[in-house]
Amino acid sequence: MRHGDQIRKNLVLRDRLVRAVRKFFQEEGFIETATPTLVPCPGMEPHLVGFKTVWTGPDGAWRRPFYLPTSPEFHLKKMLALGYERIFEIARTFRDNEYSAHHQPEFTMLEWYRAYAGYERIMEDVERLVAFAAKEVLGQTTLPYRAHQVRLDPPWKRISVRELFVESFGIDLAEVVKPGDLARLAQARGYSYIRSDESFDDVFFKLFLTEVELKLGWDQPVILYDYPIEMAALARRKSSAPRFAERFEVYLCGVELANAFGELTNAGEQARRFQQFAEEARKTRGFAYEPDEEFLDALRFGIPPSAGIALGLDRLAMLLANETALDAVLAFPHVTLVEEELGD
Repeated sequence: MRHGDQIRKNLVLRDRLVRAVRKFFQEEGFIETATPTLVPCPGMEPHLVGFKTVWTGPDGAWRRPFYLPTSPEFHLKKMLALGYERIFEIARTFRDNEYSAHHQPEFTMLEWYRAYAGYERIMEDVERLVAFAAKEVLGQTTLPYRAHQVRLDPPWKRISVRELFVESFGIDLAEVVKPGDLARLAQARGYSYIRSDESFDDVFFKLFLTEVELKLGWDQPVILYDYPIEMAALARRKSSAPRFAERFEVYLCGVELANAFGELTNAGEQARRFQQFAEEARKTRGFAYEPDEEFLDALRFGIPPSAGIALGLDRLAMLLANETALDAVLAFPHVTLVEEELGD
């Protein structure tokens, strides 16, 4: 454990942030939940890798596999099926195979859901929450970060993924409908690091992470909405634009802060997507997880039209503290990348 004036200051800031989050949701009439840390399925998206453990009975009477959750999403949605309409959780979450200044194998995620609400309402929530938290923690809604003064007051800038790709690359994603189309269009526009055999997701992320992400959210946060249906995950398809899904992400100072869905509540469609995720996972990493059948049962029972979001609380603390790596706001980081002395 590191110690000293700066790390102490950052940990006090983090505590004030957590208090502000709870205050915000209490005033909004939300119920705070506590979902399990041992789960049957850590998450189904192919890029998510969970930590596995085994529950052993007395004298080895049984051995039952469990995972640490990559998100509390499945259990929170089960609560939506039980009639809870406004819920949030500050959850310990775990992801293997991730290592960077903005990734720790164990981290804190803030997740909340509203029943009978669309993802536009969640956009309003996150705008108000971040501004409220900054006011509580910093005493102002302007974030001093590096050499920038970032305005956090709502409304934030909102731009669709389709608009962003047209502006940044001259590519209209609505016209990218066949395998290989995106790679071909990117190569034609001079992005020589794109290979023709790469998947849609791989090409998308290479272009986005290399050319766009670090530029987002320096004057004010950016809400990037309506992702291609290939990247829908657990989001529902847009009825008005079926090429896209009701998904948005929040970017602040070049950092992905949150990921949100207008929730997919059709059990059959979700089961089909899980099967696709499993097939892709077996191809890319050699194994796949079994889906959480209780979650699929909850969908069959009936989850009302809902929307929800996951926000990286460690990342928000890092930004509010004017730091560049998560370990600067953690007392016991698993990954230490901040080289400057945080002690006296």
